[in-house]
Amino acid sequence: MQTPDPRQMTAAAQSRGLTGGQEQTGLAGANGKAVSLDVIQAQGTITELRMELNRMQRTIRLTIQARLLHLQGQSCDTLEANQTLATELHELLDSQGLRVQCSECGHPAILRASPRKGSPRGAFVFDHTINGRRTFHGGAGVIPELRLVAKPKRAKATRREPK
Repeated sequence: MQTPDPRQMTAAAQSRGLTGGQEQTGLAGANGKAVSLDVIQAQGTITELRMELNRMQRTIRLTIQARLLHLQGQSCDTLEANQTLATELHELLDSQGLRVQCSECGHPAILRASPRKGSPRGAFVFDHTINGRRTFHGGAGVIPELRLVAKPKRAKATRREPK
């Protein structure tokens, strides 16, 4: 496949009314016709991008996990403060497509701070769904060990038949 001269591509793109973004993606060749794309080469590019993104995501996950290590075994002074901390942690992890791993069953979960009788600070629990049922594991008064895992894909909603 011959690579068109960028100066000719620009002239051809301008004469056809293409934008810079269209020109840069190779939608028009020197003669104004579509440039043929090698499917195997394109698939290779996508595979390489996926691998690179996976490496980046792993680095992000491990960096966050390492930075959260100092929270383990600690608690804020009030239930409200623990709930705020858990919510902020969830928002941070969710923005990166992550969850904490339940220390009891290993499922991806959301760390929450729940009220507990006799404990003004509440308890940290792992909130997750197992076999379609919402489940809470844990219950320690301090932040447990936080291992990060990928956020699972959302389950497709099942359609209920009318009664």
